[in-house]
Amino acid sequence: MVTVSLDKVSVTYGTQWALRDVSATFPGGAVGLLGPNGAGKSTMIKALLGLVPPDRGEMKVLDLDVRTSPLLIRARIGYMPETDAHIPGMNAVTFVAYCGELSGLPRADAMQRAHEVLYYVGLGEARYRNVETYSTGMKQRIKLAQALVHDPDLLFLDEPTNGMDPKGREEMLELIRDIAVNKGLNLILSSHLLPDVEYACEHVIVMDKGAVATQGPIAGLKGQGGRVFELRVKGDTDRFIEVLRAAGLECHSTDEDVMRVFVPPSPDGFGATSPSSQILFQLAAQHGMQVRHLRPSLPTLEDVFARAVGEP
Repeated sequence: MVTVSLDKVSVTYGTQWALRDVSATFPGGAVGLLGPNGAGKSTMIKALLGLVPPDRGEMKVLDLDVRTSPLLIRARIGYMPETDAHIPGMNAVTFVAYCGELSGLPRADAMQRAHEVLYYVGLGEARYRNVETYSTGMKQRIKLAQALVHDPDLLFLDEPTNGMDPKGREEMLELIRDIAVNKGLNLILSSHLLPDVEYACEHVIVMDKGAVATQGPIAGLKGQGGRVFELRVKGDTDRFIEVLRAAGLECHSTDEDVMRVFVPPSPDGFGATSPSSQILFQLAAQHGMQVRHLRPSLPTLEDVFARAVGEP
């Protein structure tokens, strides 16, 4: 099942490219839209909602053409924007019910659903408070509630954990995971936070500078051949990183004095049968360096992201 597709979509703001010839396919389930701030994630979501017209390209959401059916698409989508979007002077249950009515629910049904979703997101006890009195974390929850109130077929969640403390962030991610796994609702989670996407999603599309850097199932992208090692050497670490890259290996540093090295199945200059770790020892010996720490490491989404966007 494909929920969203883009074919060579470009969007510009003045002379700046926000999206450049983007082609991507979003399957059903929980899909992460991952990239640094400014990568084009929010622009993509707004374009898919019909709020930002593309310069060129075609987009479909739930098999509907965005250019010809934006209102039908928005009626079937729940959208949790990155910025606050509440109405001052309204309490939470009135606001969420109003959002339900705007999405086509009869007034009585909208009010009933508002109570239900506010309890679901953890705001049941605070549903009669005015939204402007809410904390940042509570405002994030009410944005999720209004996105769910009309029982949509697809959710767009734009940076849903922004500004939340660690406990609130964990609870929000649990909600998102429950929505996808137990409620069976398709969703697209846009975030610059790798752990959020890795925890809640099964599939990822990585954006960088307005283009798709890589896409696919997270498990498959993490296990695309080769092995990942944590490595520390005695000597000039920066120079050894250059040595590794010259040998065709991908490497990026961590917060500590440890580098993570991705060794492809058969890097240039070595036999396909050579053990991955042996290659690292050979390179160190050839350049007068000593391996002080080496251990295999499980690939992470951070490794996928670093390889996709070419981070050092």
